[in-house]
Amino acid sequence: MRYIKYLIVVCLLCASCAEVRTQEEIVSPNGRLSVKYTVENRLPAFEIYANQPDGKKKVSDLSSIGILTKEGLNGDLVLESVSKPKEIETAYTMLTGKRKECRNKATETTYSFKDKTGKRLNLDLRVYDDGIAFRYELPAGGMITDELTTYQVSDSATRWLQKYAPLSYEDFYNCIEPDQVQANRKKIGYPALFKTTDDVYMLLTESGIRREHCASLLSNEENASLFKVKLGQDSLAVDAGWASPWRTAIIGSLADVVESTLVTDLSEPCALEDVSWIKPGVASWIYWAYNHGSKDFQLIKQYVDMAKELHLPYVLIDWEWESMGNGGNIDDAVKYALSQGVKPLLWYNSFTAWIGESAPGTPYLLNNADTRRKEFAKLESMGVAGVKIDFFSGDSQATIDYYLDLLEDAAKYHLLVNFHGATVPRGWQRTYPNMVSVEGVYGAEWYNNAPILTNKAAAHNATLPFTRNVIGPMDYTPTTFTDSQHKHITTHAHELALTVVFESAVQHLADRPSSYLSQSKEVKDFLQHLPTVWDNTKLLSGYPGESVVIARQKDGKWYVGGLNGTNESLTLPLSMEFLGKGDYQVTLFKDGKEAHSFDIEKETYRGENLEIPCLPRGGFVAIITKK
Repeated sequence: MRYIKYLIVVCLLCASCAEVRTQEEIVSPNGRLSVKYTVENRLPAFEIYANQPDGKKKVSDLSSIGILTKEGLNGDLVLESVSKPKEIETAYTMLTGKRKECRNKATETTYSFKDKTGKRLNLDLRVYDDGIAFRYELPAGGMITDELTTYQVSDSATRWLQKYAPLSYEDFYNCIEPDQVQANRKKIGYPALFKTTDDVYMLLTESGIRREHCASLLSNEENASLFKVKLGQDSLAVDAGWASPWRTAIIGSLADVVESTLVTDLSEPCALEDVSWIKPGVASWIYWAYNHGSKDFQLIKQYVDMAKELHLPYVLIDWEWESMGNGGNIDDAVKYALSQGVKPLLWYNSFTAWIGESAPGTPYLLNNADTRRKEFAKLESMGVAGVKIDFFSGDSQATIDYYLDLLEDAAKYHLLVNFHGATVPRGWQRTYPNMVSVEGVYGAEWYNNAPILTNKAAAHNATLPFTRNVIGPMDYTPTTFTDSQHKHITTHAHELALTVVFESAVQHLADRPSSYLSQSKEVKDFLQHLPTVWDNTKLLSGYPGESVVIARQKDGKWYVGGLNGTNESLTLPLSMEFLGKGDYQVTLFKDGKEAHSFDIEKETYRGENLEIPCLPRGGFVAIITKK
């Protein structure tokens, strides 16, 4: 009897110790975010909080965690130990992107679990100043059949979600208000944005994908407010000591989300010893105006000549260049571009997705390591500066490995890489800075494909800075003043602003040469001196789908882009407070009286905030220098 009482006392003490342990909060170094471990329905879970001046607010629950394997690891996890929290700091320099000098701090803790069969699983948790990230570690490896990670979001949260389209990530981010939540259950591609409470937002994505990884997606098909992580393939074989990609949530105000570098903070450092050859810049691009234009040597010469006149470093020669005629072939086109001081970029087919008889490109040229390296070596010897690789097959481990093979081999031959028809960035721009852009967006080329963008473009453009472009470079192919196959109704100032609002280390100008060369000297000068990488980025104002005003700094000069995403006239604020005290010269490109005209002003301001009137679907660009 005495032994039974002793057992009861010991069990109660252990339960009490476990309760104390599970209530511990992990707090970000600046105190703005915290995560608390809990047990829901006898299973481990986490609660995520934003610590606001007016109190602590729940952002989300990780209502389920874990990984299932064929070897027996299941979701019935028991917490064994928690490491002592430690502060870590990341600091690095980016060659491309929204910010040159990146720095972030986090509090890191490891939770060690085992299931009833004795299988072990670790969870590394980091609570950053601008978000949280966690990853799983499988000490024994195995065959992963499912991931249980589930984010629970309140039914009252507004969401901006894109339907999962693994071959291209090309769709609209639909705004889903609380009364529409139940009718919108689907598979969702990263990133996914939520307004969780008042002015607190959460953007879900993933970071740090390496070999032995497949990408993942979200699904709320079973429950509208439970967003479950799903693997990009049915199962995944991994070795002992495997660690997953970082499940990543950027949290804070809209400015915190837009300005965050958390995706690259969590990625591997630069893997290239020499990056001096990587030169971001602007390119002329033929596809938008002339779908099959790369077959025409004379048209290619027009785009080279445009690049020369506007002092653009690159010309992109797109698909079907193998069939080039009308006075020259691809060798002639490359030689002509180089003779004019313009570096050519060439399109290639990945041959992992669209591989029918009608597919353009030499079949499987890049799929084999030997033929790929021979082709890249040939391009380097010709003077080609980079490749655009298109038509990828999804988010499987094999495709992820192929992306990395392409980036690593391209770097050996000093080739820039632009992925098209591809997955979205997950941090490779830090590890492989020769990856200068990625499509993964419903961009301006869709004016060539279908009429749907015409009426949606303005709101779509005002959503992308808060969603897709947060996580990495975005090859939207902006700034079209004329029409492609289908009409566009955004203003000229709106179109010009896209070059500042959208970040891409190589920015492809998509319109006809005559369209750009007929613009005023001021507009041509702007395009000629346009930066494509930035020292700093600040969101000044905006709301997804309605408007955005974003400021980007390069070499002491600020470029501000503003977009009106609505079909009504709108006045956009340009706060000068971020500049500090002093006199500033402001060159302003804003909407003229007509949608296809500019009103260009140059004035001196002494800290006054500006109010800039915009036409429906209009916008502005401001270039600000200190006097």
